[in-house]
Amino acid sequence: MKQQNIGFLAVALFGTGLACGICFSGGFADARPALDKDLNIIEDSQRGIIKLAEQVIPTVVNISPVSEDSFSHSSRHPSEKSEEGGAKPPPGSGSGVIIDKKGFIVTNNHVVGDAEEMEVRLSDKSKFTGKVIGKDPDTDLALVKIDSEKDFPFVPLADSKKVKVGQWVMAVGNPFGLDRTVTVGIVSGLGRENINLSRYEDFIQTDASINPGNSGGPLFNVQGEVIGINTAIINIAQGIGFAIPSNMVQAVISQLMNGGKVTRGWLGVGIQPLTSELATKFGAKESDGAAPLSGVLVNEVFEGDPAFMGGILPGDIILKVDDEPVDTTNRLARVIAGFSPGQKIKIELIRNGKKQQLTMALGEKKSDATQASISKQEAPRPFFGLTVLDLTPENIEKFKLQENKGGTIPSGVVVSGVESDSPAFAEGLKEGDIIKEMEGETVSNVESFEKITKKAEKTETLLLRVSRENRSFFVVLKQKEQ
Repeated sequence: MKQQNIGFLAVALFGTGLACGICFSGGFADARPALDKDLNIIEDSQRGIIKLAEQVIPTVVNISPVSEDSFSHSSRHPSEKSEEGGAKPPPGSGSGVIIDKKGFIVTNNHVVGDAEEMEVRLSDKSKFTGKVIGKDPDTDLALVKIDSEKDFPFVPLADSKKVKVGQWVMAVGNPFGLDRTVTVGIVSGLGRENINLSRYEDFIQTDASINPGNSGGPLFNVQGEVIGINTAIINIAQGIGFAIPSNMVQAVISQLMNGGKVTRGWLGVGIQPLTSELATKFGAKESDGAAPLSGVLVNEVFEGDPAFMGGILPGDIILKVDDEPVDTTNRLARVIAGFSPGQKIKIELIRNGKKQQLTMALGEKKSDATQASISKQEAPRPFFGLTVLDLTPENIEKFKLQENKGGTIPSGVVVSGVESDSPAFAEGLKEGDIIKEMEGETVSNVESFEKITKKAEKTETLLLRVSRENRSFFVVLKQKEQ
């Protein structure tokens, strides 16, 4: 009976050879060769997993701040909140992986927190005090260095562009303080973004079990190469974990090794998703007119920044950067950040329905620079049903606007009221929004607003450029249906 159960497992996993043997021979003896073959496959797979685990475990470390006083509990990652009553890892405790024989260790920024030194424990129980070489909160990565007269075991970083959905992976870490826990699964998805865990997101999703304490640990392929650094889980789900892809890790860590900080390219534009209404308004249609092109809409160009100097205008739709398609605001920000300051890039865009290509040199992203983008979920859609006022000093003070930098009065009109039973109210247009342009014409005051509105009375849609809290965005207004 025991042999038959094993045979059933082998058939379920690897084929119907045993079942066929039984059907045609009518006896168990004739099925034995098929059973042995299936068992050999299972045993070979098992030996492969064991060998992989033995190979990579010495490179995975347990890591925690040397002094808890130097660690801010608030730096723990949102995904690391344990269920009440369950086992909890020490604050800031996590995992890491040695990527160089000299003792360079990659982990998460939220594991390091504010600490300058980390206690690092290897698989042979030896302990080291590691120095934090550098951190990058924008990708949630950190680099720690330990020293020894001997070379450390290490693993290489793989090319994450070669990772495929469905391939086998192994995660190793210290969940809930359980050292060197090995879990196996597959790659469940690629290019996951809008998870709201870091500024630049391009996560590998996996169902290999990841728990609090795995953060900073490696995700391996079957060759024993690191394809990602585990960084987050979704608490309310099972089998949904995220890892930072190894190519992003390589780009960040190489800069931290050389200079202790990360510099990124900066374009200097405000951006928002390209909706079908906006695509139609800006002429961004395929040649057959059937579907809008994918791209990112520029809603603002910051004066003096590379985009301004390179000729990008509000209303341009960016399609590609150096031949790489950019179909989301997150992707555009990530691609631009991947270039070095001063590097020249080619930008393919649509302007007034026609494709153009511009070349410009990127600037350097400052640490306090904000990414002026509006997500699809956040982008409001103003409609008719509103009243406006001139932007006088009194109205700027009344609506607590931040548009008068340097004491100058900006152009535009401020929304002073929205009818409660209007499309504008239903879609979230607010008092204090500033209308900058209508149908490509500058709105300088209430008079110009009324003139442009009158010209557009018979149209079904109206294109506006609106500013809210120093962020600009385009919207298409639609006449209220009668």
